Amino acid sequence: MISVSSLLCDATGPGDHLRYPTSDTPRPIVVWNFTRRCNLACHHCYASASPSPSSEISVEQSKLFISDIADFGVPVLLFSGGEPLMHPHFWELAGYAHDKGLRLVISTNGTLINQNISSRLAELEFAEVGISLDGVGEVNDFFRGRKGAFQRALDGIRNSLEAGLRVSIRFTITKANWTYITDIFNLAKEEGVDRLCFYHLVPSGRGSSLSQENLSHTETRQAVELICQQTEDLYRLGLKKEVLTVDNYADGAYIYQRLARTNPQQAARALSLLQRNGGNSAGFKIAAVDEEGNVHPDQFWRQHSVGNITRQRFSELWEHPSDPLLKDLRRRKKFLTGRCKSCKYLNICNGNLRARAEAVYGNMWADDPACYLTDKEIELTNERSQ
Repeated sequence: MISVSSLLCDATGPGDHLRYPTSDTPRPIVVWNFTRRCNLACHHCYASASPSPSSEISVEQSKLFISDIADFGVPVLLFSGGEPLMHPHFWELAGYAHDKGLRLVISTNGTLINQNISSRLAELEFAEVGISLDGVGEVNDFFRGRKGAFQRALDGIRNSLEAGLRVSIRFTITKANWTYITDIFNLAKEEGVDRLCFYHLVPSGRGSSLSQENLSHTETRQAVELICQQTEDLYRLGLKKEVLTVDNYADGAYIYQRLARTNPQQAARALSLLQRNGGNSAGFKIAAVDEEGNVHPDQFWRQHSVGNITRQRFSELWEHPSDPLLKDLRRRKKFLTGRCKSCKYLNICNGNLRARAEAVYGNMWADDPACYLTDKEIELTNERSQ
């Protein structure tokens, strides 16, 4: 994640200790896609979720997993899916994770969050409720595949805020909706939402069939610039909301270059933060576990399993990996080719998303096709990121 508000506006967020770690070997954030069940069928779902029942590991196996990652020191457990609230044992497992002292986050479409559910999430001290919206009104309903999904998600946002929960709107940027980014900022202002996350589309799951929805490099640059401008406008109004972009680390270099032209002192601070962040961390600072217990380097690598928690403890397979993919991702710079290998910003991007390179080119070490920086911008002729 790239914290636009931090880089541009000196803002701080509750996740900064994870985004800018001081330890060389931090424990990973774990995204637990523990069900594929969902009441919607979003066009770009990386898990290809549907209303059909999914095969899920048992409650007993789930609790062993939760105990293990709690003992291992995992900083965040993110319940995701599918729609996590449709898992038949969600409350039992969330309660167990809470009792084990884990920091809990939920990623949901928000349509099931009534006042009772928001109150129960608050009782379990969920640190954040991430609710996916891909536009306002019919724009969101189109992506979600169901009329009325926007209003139900908006009700979920309001119920969560009323219960005192921190809410994050999660927006996936596509060709069909990027011009509605300002509407999402306006919604956050009107509703009092604390956090905005803008995700770049990754070709995974049903998202693999949406190549026509990928923005051009010019459009991506325009979208990121719009996010920057809207963030600065928020802070000029005294609305100190956290704004992030996700799944394209070229954004960090773009923001640094933007600052270098206008505010060199702030640019130096931003560069230091980006260097501490280190870029994409699939396979070492983030992990994903699916509904059958398969472990993946992140949620977009479902075609690659590096182990299974029903056969080996997560802590063991993560700390002492035998799978070559995990080993290679942790030393990826030696395998990168093309622009990524010689990029000036490699140490703040780390080669961006290898999952996207593999999906598009069939080669995980090729250039990330979503990098919109020009050849001139990444040349090793000016100051080099250390």
